[in-house]
Amino acid sequence: MKRLQYTTGLCGLMLLMGAKAMAQHGINSLYSAYAIGDQEEHDYTRNFGLGSTGIGRRSDFYLNELNPASYSAIPRQNFMFDVSLRAQSVNYKDASSLNRQAGDVNIKRLAMGFKVNNRWGMSAGFGQFSNVDYKLVSTTFIDTSPQTTTTEGTGGVYKAYISNGFRLTKNFSVGVSTNFLFGPNNVTENIGGDTVSTKIQRYAFNTNFNTGILYSGMLGKNWMLGLGATYRFKTKLSYEKKLIVQNATETTLFEDDLAKERYTLPEQFGGGISLTNGSLTWVADMRKQMWSDSRIVSAKYRLTNSERYSTGLEYSFKRKYGNQQAEGLVVQAGFSYYKSYLIVNNNQIKDVAGTAGISIPAKSNMLRYYIGVEVGRRGTTSGGLIRETYVNGVFHFSLRDIWFLRRTYD
Repeated sequence: MKRLQYTTGLCGLMLLMGAKAMAQHGINSLYSAYAIGDQEEHDYTRNFGLGSTGIGRRSDFYLNELNPASYSAIPRQNFMFDVSLRAQSVNYKDASSLNRQAGDVNIKRLAMGFKVNNRWGMSAGFGQFSNVDYKLVSTTFIDTSPQTTTTEGTGGVYKAYISNGFRLTKNFSVGVSTNFLFGPNNVTENIGGDTVSTKIQRYAFNTNFNTGILYSGMLGKNWMLGLGATYRFKTKLSYEKKLIVQNATETTLFEDDLAKERYTLPEQFGGGISLTNGSLTWVADMRKQMWSDSRIVSAKYRLTNSERYSTGLEYSFKRKYGNQQAEGLVVQAGFSYYKSYLIVNNNQIKDVAGTAGISIPAKSNMLRYYIGVEVGRRGTTSGGLIRETYVNGVFHFSLRDIWFLRRTYD
């Protein structure tokens, strides 16, 4: 009972901390000003150091949301709780004189999971689907008089999910994630100072489904092969919009409801492979989103199909607990290449990154600490755009406990 109370209390504390941290202001990114903002393509679990790769991998030791079918492999009577914290540093550079640095720290993921019965594993969590965070300063001429205009965007789309994985046979599993997408996307504009501001408040909500299938079987005597595939359904996302004009004391001078703004989140296909002998593991993934079918028309940008390729290697050292052998220190390295859904000034925004990670067990092996590092570059200095060179550091805390045990007495 004390263990249950400790685990439940710790989970509740982390959830409260996470809700506050996710609401904080983050990195200023020009590319989050378009469409639904920066889509979150990272996986802030133990997959991070592998280039966020893991569609074809079982999740015996961690919660793997990249493929919901993997939850069928959660061990019996195990309860898992994860918190992922990210620290980021970004350098911005253009073709002329811009060269600036920025950084932030926030919680990116909260999740818990457990085994319902021999064939059924379940997980629930919270994270970001997309992020909006930018501030643009320009010059506007009013009656031939130049005025400084500041446009600031905040918010994004958040994701709360419930995922289920079912083992159909010894080798095959299927899964489905029910994703609740919601969140604000607000734009505030000030012209000639902070006397009067114009705000457009937007809020979206809808439900989205992601499905997966996973094969896991022996390849020879020593190697296990994993093959996975995922499909995310197309979803219509509508934003309720409101125009608000306020003065410097935030007193509302004018307010009006605007026509809804609609986006179609396209279907996504994913495929992955893994190969492991228990110590050495290789993984590779591919994901594609069909944004070219979108009807969004803008003079500033257009949308195209996005593609993401990633791969990684992991080595797990073994350690002994009495007469039993368990997973010890884990080291990783990975690589990813992402062609985003945005084309701005005739340039498709691309992202290339290398990753590394290490997973460290506590003495009891019920608690693990994970540290991941990513170094990458996004965007270009061509066409008046900004190139972002970034370093991401991830700290992942994973608690694993045994529940529903019955005491026996002599």
